[in-house]
Amino acid sequence: MNRNWTGFPKLIWIGALTQIVGAMTDKKLYLKFVDANVQGIISLYWDNAPETCKAIWGALEKPIRWQTTHAIFSGPEIMMGIPEENRNFDPTKLPPENQTIIPEAGELLWYYQPKNFFKIDPTEFWEVGMFYAHGGRTFGPTGWIPCTYFGRMTEGLDAVAEQCRKIRIEGAKIVEFGRLA
Repeated sequence: MNRNWTGFPKLIWIGALTQIVGAMTDKKLYLKFVDANVQGIISLYWDNAPETCKAIWGALEKPIRWQTTHAIFSGPEIMMGIPEENRNFDPTKLPPENQTIIPEAGELLWYYQPKNFFKIDPTEFWEVGMFYAHGGRTFGPTGWIPCTYFGRMTEGLDAVAEQCRKIRIEGAKIVEFGRLA
């Protein structure tokens, strides 16, 4: 029988590993516009951004509610922070993963702004952004900003996008962001 370094037959070991990885990739998030009761489901990029997915997943042990605003420079993007009580990882330890400056519709990004990074905004900011349509870019007051893309809304994007567009006219809206049960 063909065995690997664990001493177990290769097929048993590969099957167990597949179950573990499969369980990780089955983990999904949701983003919900609270007042409108509109929700989208997010599949995570565990293969391409594993450390970021692990950090965001851990931060969402308890769902967050945030007054979500529309981006100024980036195009069709909504932005929300991670509240201090959910900040259970060191953002400076996350490696750049799956970075781009031209996201696809439905993609979610992670961006950390350390204190005093921008002259115009000296505050620390833990940002999760979601691009709800094509034509977005990660561009800010200092120019192009590569960001880590950790997931994509795979269900409910059209209804969520409609709510995102309303932010531009009606103002900030409360969004809940958490683990899908």
